[in-house]
Amino acid sequence: MNDFLQQTNYFGFVLTILIYYFADLLKNKSKIALFNPILVTTIVVVAILLIFNIDYETYTIGAKYISYFLTPTTVCLAVPLYRQIKVLRKNIIGVLLGIVAGVIANATVIVLFAWLFKIENRLGTSLLSKSITAPIAVALTEELGGVSSITIFAVILSGIIGAVIAPVVFKFVHIKNEIAQGVACGTSAHGSGTTTALELGEVQGAMSGLSIIATGVITTIIVPIINQIFFY
Repeated sequence: MNDFLQQTNYFGFVLTILIYYFADLLKNKSKIALFNPILVTTIVVVAILLIFNIDYETYTIGAKYISYFLTPTTVCLAVPLYRQIKVLRKNIIGVLLGIVAGVIANATVIVLFAWLFKIENRLGTSLLSKSITAPIAVALTEELGGVSSITIFAVILSGIIGAVIAPVVFKFVHIKNEIAQGVACGTSAHGSGTTTALELGEVQGAMSGLSIIATGVITTIIVPIINQIFFY
């Protein structure tokens, strides 16, 4: 089967798009946060590959084309931000302070986690960049001497978890401010969180898109200092 699928070229692409489409329908009809399309798609794709004994390399041949859309998709996030530029100008200080607080909180959690479970320094270094977009996270981890594969796993996991639980957390702790919701999603769960933010509203999506960029920049400044102090 692997040989046949490798010749089709687009198996991974078509499989992922179809599953995501139906996962999105499931989420919209059920209104259940746990049925996040990204989480459901990930689980179903992995299950199909395991059940039918399909190599990951075979799946990647077609699935890699999805990554080609990441750059234009990221650029498109500027559209809602442009529409909400007046809101951003009025709240720029609060937004930036929220992002900085999020970056520091993320690093603090990792340091406490490392201390509590006595994990080795290299693993701690690899986890410090878990809440920023993957390309920046990998580059930063490699520069600090961490393991990029661990960082990628942590980035994906934090993104999925953040996207799934964000609406639940907002309701539980009564966070109703649209700007705060957007900053929280983008700062803690990068791109995956932004998909959830866009579902919540345009203001949330705009603030989340901005937070992805700002979080990446601030993290590259703060994380090396924290790594030098705690994991060097």
